[in-house]
Amino acid sequence: MYRTHTCGELRISNAGNEVTLAGWVQTIRKFGSITFVDLRDRYGLTQLLFDEQLNDRLSASPLGREFVLQVKGKVLERTNKNAKIPTGDVEISVSDYTVLNGANTPPFTIEEDTDGGDELRMKYRYLDLRRPVLKRNMELRYRVNRSVRNYLDTAGFWDIETPFLIRSTPEGARDFVVPSRMNEGQFYALPQSPQTFKQLLMVSGYDRYYQIVKCFRDEDLRADRQPEFTQIDCEMCFVEQEDILNTFEGLFKHVFKDVKGIEITEAFPRMTFDDAMWLYGNDKPDIRFEMKLQNLKVNFQNMENSPVDASGFKVFEDAETIVAIAVPGAAEYTRKQLDELTEWVKRPQIGMSGVVYVKCNTDGTFKSSIDKFFNEEQLGKIAGFCGAGSGDLILMLAGAETRTRKAMSELRLEMGNRLGFRDPAVYKPLWVIDFPLFEYDEDGKRWVARHHPFTSPKPEQIPLMDDLSRYAEIKANAYDMVLNGTEIGGGSIRIYQRDLQEKMFAALGMSKEEAQEKFGFLMGAFEYGAPPHGGLALGFDRLCALLGGQESIRDFIAFPKNNAGRDVMLDAPSGIDEAQKKELGLQ
Repeated sequence: MYRTHTCGELRISNAGNEVTLAGWVQTIRKFGSITFVDLRDRYGLTQLLFDEQLNDRLSASPLGREFVLQVKGKVLERTNKNAKIPTGDVEISVSDYTVLNGANTPPFTIEEDTDGGDELRMKYRYLDLRRPVLKRNMELRYRVNRSVRNYLDTAGFWDIETPFLIRSTPEGARDFVVPSRMNEGQFYALPQSPQTFKQLLMVSGYDRYYQIVKCFRDEDLRADRQPEFTQIDCEMCFVEQEDILNTFEGLFKHVFKDVKGIEITEAFPRMTFDDAMWLYGNDKPDIRFEMKLQNLKVNFQNMENSPVDASGFKVFEDAETIVAIAVPGAAEYTRKQLDELTEWVKRPQIGMSGVVYVKCNTDGTFKSSIDKFFNEEQLGKIAGFCGAGSGDLILMLAGAETRTRKAMSELRLEMGNRLGFRDPAVYKPLWVIDFPLFEYDEDGKRWVARHHPFTSPKPEQIPLMDDLSRYAEIKANAYDMVLNGTEIGGGSIRIYQRDLQEKMFAALGMSKEEAQEKFGFLMGAFEYGAPPHGGLALGFDRLCALLGGQESIRDFIAFPKNNAGRDVMLDAPSGIDEAQKKELGLQ
């Protein structure tokens, strides 16, 4: 028997017991004729005491960090207790030990805070995963997985697997493709989601399906993206939007209570896509704080009594829009801090030429970067429009509508970060609903599906699909779940009639022949009694990261890829030999 107990198990009640532990050497501390060793496994850490008799043996053959060690000994009450760890009241007086395996010196410290950079830690990921912070992340991921499964099982969902080798239907992100040896010159694709399969399962009458499933997208990476990722994929039949929102709001509340001990009793707020874009500048608003966007261009034009005349200030006069936010308590910002904000908005990823500010001083006066163009009364009027109070700071951006609103959205989030309004321990979920069905692709000069081509339009707007000029008006029967400014899930009520699906494909510029070739199997299934159905897919990795209080999903995935999509531990992707290429019919 390698061990009788784990390294996180022993307590003062075990004092006097003879035990056997096994694990990895965390630290070694010599004090004259005795040595203390911290032994670590997945469950925790226990202090070992090697007395003078064993110390001679240790001197002859020293232990090193990460050695795999088995020890036998008696549990003693510690004289110098450590309240920071569960086993801190006890230690093991070692009577005998065996080195099960030695270890090279690790390339970085395997501790809570490490001196290893990202690439080095990913190259030696099996060592990185020994660190307590990574262990907690993996434990959290497991607990979320278990909680989701328990809820969905209770709600009558079945876990049904769908294929990983499917047909390529390039729409949206690029597919990863796999050559077929038995069908030379032909390729499978890895699924970007199980979308068509889950719809076919509804046609099959399985009513409630789910998977916690791997999906694959060949796209540029960032902190919250990986080429292979996991989603909680769900579908239900004989449902309307309200049924789905209620079901998965329940799932979310269950996971939060089960995993985090946080009970959310109130219903999630709901916000239309249009309101999200106008009030927050994006379709995944962070509602942990206010600072809503104000359209000053419209206000300037519609003011009564004492209009703010922007004609003397060319930046405002020439702008398509002027967007402002009121930042609570930031009137104390120094000139240096305001100059930093100006440089921040000038960065290429923001793309603005500068920022205009108005300080609402506590003495009732105003100080602004546009004092020479606007008097105190006019600045007070602007403050009123923005809902700014004493001690607040108004920030304004001016320019083209789309770029300016996007830039102000980013500036709002940046100010939220700087002022501590985006506390990762505070959770504010909401539903964003009534998305556009289509969006116009300027590069391709055509309409594309905002979500995917299987999303149903609002029933009352189906007739508008016959009029190309009204595509921008059509709303989708679609919804996103948003948490703290991050989209963690999206879904829709699906199209389930062949004629409407054909109409949707035609609207996207797909010929009947192309639609039949790519999706004939699905449209054919719709002719055999397809029920109304809809669903939702939640980003499992993102949800885990947010529950862990972090932005990046990478440290919540056991073996992630780097920003170039490479597995630096395996050195993949890699070339294949000529014999393999020949076998697969590749040049």
